[in-house]
Amino acid sequence: MNKEFNKMTVSNDVLDKVEKASDNIASLEIPSDIPHGDMPGDKIEIGESHIAKAKTIFPVLVKELKEKMTANPYRRAVVAVCGGSGVGKSEIASLLSYMLEQAGIGSYTMSGDNYPHRIPMYNDAERLHTFRVYGIRGMVDAGVMNPENFAKVKEWQIAEDDANKAHIETDAWFKSYFEAGSKGLDEYLGTPKETDFAEVDQIMKAFKDGADKLWLKRMGRDEASLWYDEVDMSDKQVLIVEWTHGNSDYMTQVDIPVLLNSTPQETLEHRRSRNRDGKLDSPFTTLVLELEQNKLVNQAHKAKIIVTKSGEIIDFKQFSELMK
Repeated sequence: MNKEFNKMTVSNDVLDKVEKASDNIASLEIPSDIPHGDMPGDKIEIGESHIAKAKTIFPVLVKELKEKMTANPYRRAVVAVCGGSGVGKSEIASLLSYMLEQAGIGSYTMSGDNYPHRIPMYNDAERLHTFRVYGIRGMVDAGVMNPENFAKVKEWQIAEDDANKAHIETDAWFKSYFEAGSKGLDEYLGTPKETDFAEVDQIMKAFKDGADKLWLKRMGRDEASLWYDEVDMSDKQVLIVEWTHGNSDYMTQVDIPVLLNSTPQETLEHRRSRNRDGKLDSPFTTLVLELEQNKLVNQAHKAKIIVTKSGEIIDFKQFSELMK
């Protein structure tokens, strides 16, 4: 992945470009067909709110970039744009990358959604299977497994309603199924069980170590849509990773995590507007979003930039107050 070259050939002109990058950003016109992330089939719809938010983030980002790139002998840095599903990661990451390119700073946008161990269909099935296996075991451990209760659970499973917490109000024993299933699901989501974090970390490190080319994974939505592309990085100084788990503790090579904050309810509305799947209102999808949101909140203290749904940049103390 890496090629040998003299570190002195990396020009400090890059740092000068970073210094001046924000000068004309407010008046920059954004075309409708800018390059975006490398997830096969991913569609982005850039709106005025995305542009406004990106232009707010950009001046703060370049200040962070100057510090990180100064410390790197190859004048490179990795940025992670993270947040809940459907919050606008793809759009914001694409816009920030475009703005950097316009300032003469080479940038590539990489999608973390290419790196789960399973294609989306199988990963969704594994998530649900994990929830149910732990839920059933939880009933056994709590001493509430019997033919009558199992029949109810099976009925709810068939109706895809077994992640509905409201059942606890009428069937107290269901608490053991829901809580154990949620715990098992939480131990799967955003962990090495679900995603190859080691590969993503290796790619980031190779980039920061001066890799001239990188082999990057492409994962579509079926078994025949899995391959690697060799991507030229010789003129890139910034690698932007757009990903829900971009601020994960399982990665060590992210220099600047940017958190796009949203509540689970806001995230669900974003997903509904993008029509990303056919079960937007299912209790299981809602549970997944809530668990992912909890992880984002727990990791937020590491974010260098936190942006609210309305586009305001806040610090971690303000974030903590907002999320109470």
